[in-house]
Amino acid sequence: MWVLRKARAGWRALTSMGTALVLLFLLALGAVPGAMLPQRSLNESKVDGYLRENPALGKIFDRLQLFDVFSSFWFTAIYALLFISLVGCLTPRIVEHIRSMRAAPVPVPRNLARLPRHAELVVAGTSTQVADRIAGELKGWRRVTRDDGAAVEISAEKGYLREFGNIVFHFSLLGLLAAVAVGKLFGYEGNVIVIADGGPGMCSASPAAFDSFRAGNSVDGTSLYPICVRVKNFQAEYLPNGQATSFASDIDYQAGADLATGTWRPYRLEVNHPLRVGGDRVYLQGHGYAPTFTVTFPGGQQRTRTVQFSPDNLQTLLSSGTVRFDPPAGMYPEKELRRHQIAITGLFAPTKELDGTLLSSSYPALNDPAVAVDIYRGDAGLDTGRPQSLFSLDPRLIEQKRLTKSNGSISPKGSRSPSTTAPWSVSTAPPLSSICRSRTTRDSCGCWCSR
Repeated sequence: MWVLRKARAGWRALTSMGTALVLLFLLALGAVPGAMLPQRSLNESKVDGYLRENPALGKIFDRLQLFDVFSSFWFTAIYALLFISLVGCLTPRIVEHIRSMRAAPVPVPRNLARLPRHAELVVAGTSTQVADRIAGELKGWRRVTRDDGAAVEISAEKGYLREFGNIVFHFSLLGLLAAVAVGKLFGYEGNVIVIADGGPGMCSASPAAFDSFRAGNSVDGTSLYPICVRVKNFQAEYLPNGQATSFASDIDYQAGADLATGTWRPYRLEVNHPLRVGGDRVYLQGHGYAPTFTVTFPGGQQRTRTVQFSPDNLQTLLSSGTVRFDPPAGMYPEKELRRHQIAITGLFAPTKELDGTLLSSSYPALNDPAVAVDIYRGDAGLDTGRPQSLFSLDPRLIEQKRLTKSNGSISPKGSRSPSTTAPWSVSTAPPLSSICRSRTTRDSCGCWCSR
């Protein structure tokens, strides 16, 4: 019995309107870090950058799941408690409201002193005439006229519309919470970098097509709606101080029957103007640059690769990255191929700014592109099967001397000049391809919105 009494008391406390208001305040307060700090679900590279710049504080924030606020255990707990509190609070209120709406106004007490406010007046006319005049003044009130032969009484009530609006507001909040929960359950979110200006594009047939993929609890990735996208170009406009004013990209896409017929449909993708097809939405989320490097090996054989670089400075788009090359087949014995791989790592500046020999960028647009790179030779880790960063070399390979730096110098334009002893040459091939990042999100009950 003691446990039952405590449970009832706890339920009454949880389902009170005061508790619901406190939980709603905590939910709003808990969302503040999600707006102030970078979130992995939106931009994982920003989170990694924050952790590099603030290692001590970032480690604490990461343990508190402040980089994953909206999927953290504490935000989910507040969310679930608020949902339960609203259900427990609103259910008896709506039942009581319906019961009150269906009931007739209560009779007038015989003793008017029982009413907190009352008055007695003597007017001319019969009781029926007075009752009709009073009823005419009570438009918009729920009223009942009772005539027992000796007297005529009018009972009137109002205020039900205000209570109805209050209930509708809280049920709308409850519906919003439920819709977001359903979206998290049945939705998925994928990010992929797509190279523009002739890049291969991407098809969302499976989670493996994405650079990062987060699925709802009921999504296993085997029944994704197939969409193919290729990016024709990317345009960005900037203010003189480098602040971006607009992004847009012309794309071609295939979906549904178009995949069988090979039909490509054009679409102009803009910020907050996603492509909606098959219940999915494709967003333009960000951009950067993908330099093209060509390596000429002895004998004139060439290898060319275009690889996206990661923006280190979002204001000027100074970017860093790494390109890896395998030597041509037959140039070395099979057992020695790993020792002759080439890795190029360094910086790319869309608008070159030099501080002595130090390369930086002064503007995010492609006005005066330059690169500053280091060239390594040896085991670049291409066929080890070990996961490694797309944008940097594995430091263990350098520490173990399996990857050694080649001597050389930086030319004025930033391309690497080979030394006389190096058996290869490297050049950059402008114009540089822009890249855009797309984000695909499953619609769920029309409630999953772009952030």
